[in-house]
Amino acid sequence: MQSGRGNFKHGSPSRQQESVMELEKAARAVRENAYVPYSRFKVGAAVRTPSGTVHAGCNVENAAYPEGTCAEAGAIAAMVAAGETEIVEAYVIADSPRPVPPCGGCRQKLSEFARAETKVILATVSGEVLETTVGALLPGAFRPDDMDRV
Repeated sequence: MQSGRGNFKHGSPSRQQESVMELEKAARAVRENAYVPYSRFKVGAAVRTPSGTVHAGCNVENAAYPEGTCAEAGAIAAMVAAGETEIVEAYVIADSPRPVPPCGGCRQKLSEFARAETKVILATVSGEVLETTVGALLPGAFRPDDMDRV
């Protein structure tokens, strides 16, 4: 995992940097729409598919507190609703002192649609960034092929 400020080198951004900036922009924007009357903790997430399409989601709380939806789950639901089922890159942002990782359930959801080496960028609104992978977030993930019967 790499940590540091989300600053890029001077000059024209590379294709990879543009990709990350696009995900960041989508996650930051959707984060503002989060419905968080209880925790007041807004989270935004964006995932990119092999087609290059970005799908975003924000957390949505509920008075029946554990029944809310995480930002990552919302982005994945938007992706699936659009007819896509593979994540090639993910970005999660929150207003927190450190980049916060997805909850356990969302780690499993990410692993359902992404490879272990898929990049996940965790960020704060102030610019702290932690780059990791789905596999590092959830080693030993339960995978669909674990249910295959001989």
